[in-house]
Amino acid sequence: MITTRNLNFNYNSKTGFDFPDLQCNPTEALLITGGSGKGKTTFLHLLGGLLRPASGEILIGDVNLSSLSEKKLDHFRGRNIGLVLQQSHFISSLNVLENVELASWLSDKKKKTEKIQTLLEQLDLKDQIYKLPSQLSIGQQQRVSIARALINDPKLLLADEPTSSLDDENAIIVAELLSSLSKKHNAALIIVTHDQRLKDRFPHQISL
Repeated sequence: MITTRNLNFNYNSKTGFDFPDLQCNPTEALLITGGSGKGKTTFLHLLGGLLRPASGEILIGDVNLSSLSEKKLDHFRGRNIGLVLQQSHFISSLNVLENVELASWLSDKKKKTEKIQTLLEQLDLKDQIYKLPSQLSIGQQQRVSIARALINDPKLLLADEPTSSLDDENAIIVAELLSSLSKKHNAALIIVTHDQRLKDRFPHQISL
């Protein structure tokens, strides 16, 4: 479960955001919507511990992210939060399998190769395992990002505009994958989007 209370973030004296309180339980999906400049990505980065709030609380389970040092926060994020960002940030010299193995290794010093292969097959990437990220389509890269986000069985799955660059068919595939896999892994799912296709698909929404 993730809960926020009285969350505020300031970039400078003129640009700041006050965010609505939210709660999202395991297997539930929540959409965060809003126009450009409303702070959607900032909100997501706060929830993932990539930014620190000026005030307020972010609780994942019974852990308050603000109480953690940078080192402990990095470790907690690796074990408990899966991130699907707009930019995938793959290591270009590593193949698909190795990129996901790296995420696993950084979390708990285990490669989990067999588990990764199974997850990639579930994402219809069996034939792409040994390819470089640059050899994949945008939709395939997005699914590799999902595999990387899920490999450590996170409590929270965060996705930033996961379908914005996809056609209708692949957007539906990714939306269904995120929803079904979050349920399978017992994770809360929060998606930041302006994509009307997702707004029509997920009824639980917060608009900024």
